[in-house]
Amino acid sequence: MKRQKKANSKDVEKVPEIRTYQLVSYHEIQQATNNFDGSNLIGVGGSGSVYKGILSSGTVVAIKVLDLQNEEVCKRFDTECEVMRNVRHRNLIPVITTCSSEYIRAFLLQYMPNGSLERWLYREDRHLNLLQRVTIMLDVAQAIEYLHHGHETLIVHCDLKPANVLLDEEMVAHVGDFGISKILAASKSMAHTETLGTLGYIAPEYGLEGRVSSSGDVYSYGIMMIEVLTKRRPTDDEIFNENLGLRQWIRQSFPKTIMEVVDVNFIHEEEHFNSKSEICIGSMMELALDCTKEMPESRITMRDVVKRLDKIKNTFLGT
Repeated sequence: MKRQKKANSKDVEKVPEIRTYQLVSYHEIQQATNNFDGSNLIGVGGSGSVYKGILSSGTVVAIKVLDLQNEEVCKRFDTECEVMRNVRHRNLIPVITTCSSEYIRAFLLQYMPNGSLERWLYREDRHLNLLQRVTIMLDVAQAIEYLHHGHETLIVHCDLKPANVLLDEEMVAHVGDFGISKILAASKSMAHTETLGTLGYIAPEYGLEGRVSSSGDVYSYGIMMIEVLTKRRPTDDEIFNENLGLRQWIRQSFPKTIMEVVDVNFIHEEEHFNSKSEICIGSMMELALDCTKEMPESRITMRDVVKRLDKIKNTFLGT
């Protein structure tokens, strides 16, 4: 039990607690971003913009500024604050502090110099080898396992996708963006909502009935795993339509012709691509299909995902 407790404590990130850290003023954020200068803009999303900033202490941060014109986005700020008070894990993006005034709603996050998983998948000047892809997906699985099973309340992320996975200087993956997350009491493992995630990643029951549960996250995770291995977005109009989705496309190829649908770039560029690599990819695809079964009760849990993916990684490394 002591050994297990010690192992678990490694995963809990030692970051300043959001409730004890001094709040930052609007003026300080203006200074940190050089008055929101365009050269500091990292990205723009549906809920607002993210800037790189340097605090007066010299700390480099990412500053997520929400769009105050959008009432729904302002509600998400409160949701995200509530989640961040409850979670601390090495594979979740640490929130350093927040800023809330009549002018601004903003989060100060730990800066992730290697950007999002989405950028690594689709930018031509970036490349992930097979081991990096396995390790990143294991990092994400551990983060979601923690949200689902790590403490008294169940937290459902609701919007898992490559854009919400950020990579630090050592390429360790961190899950972020809890704007539409749901915190469910232990006695209430499912909820209904009108707030949906991103098309292509949403579980069938979530899209049709607004049913939110941990198995919806498992489905989104499985879709993301397929995307990471194939470099195909689930919304790719050239291949997918009403009759053929990303999962069905893989199902048709599995297991015999699975190597024909994998991202050709990393097969060609992999120095030591061999039978171990093929076994690893086949095992990951099988795991992804088990995550994305039609019926939520048929899907595996994130605990199972972590165990299986850890085993897949160790087999690939020959340990």
